[in-house]
Amino acid sequence: MPVIKILPNAELCPEGAEIQVATGTNICEALLDHHINIEHACDMSCACTTCHVVVREGFNSLSPADDAEEDLLDRAWGLEPHSRLSCQARVGREALTIEIPKYTVNHAKENH
Repeated sequence: MPVIKILPNAELCPEGAEIQVATGTNICEALLDHHINIEHACDMSCACTTCHVVVREGFNSLSPADDAEEDLLDRAWGLEPHSRLSCQARVGREALTIEIPKYTVNHAKENH
């Protein structure tokens, strides 16, 4: 099983984490399954950018981004060349290192 290394995020994962996930799982589901509560305002329907992550290692092992994801990524806060929407990026066979940006475009969070 591939490992996802999550770099420290002050709010969601202060110490960072390493989680094992099944190949084919989307990154958002993997994080949520391991109690890392990344925002996903559109319920993983590829309609927002709140689950945006930056893939620091293993980017090329992910499923390719489709046109809808590419269009939405242009609106993400802190966009970088290796940015993905975690709800759309499916884990391949290689380990990943991801960073969850400090901010999102979401102005209001539920359950906070």
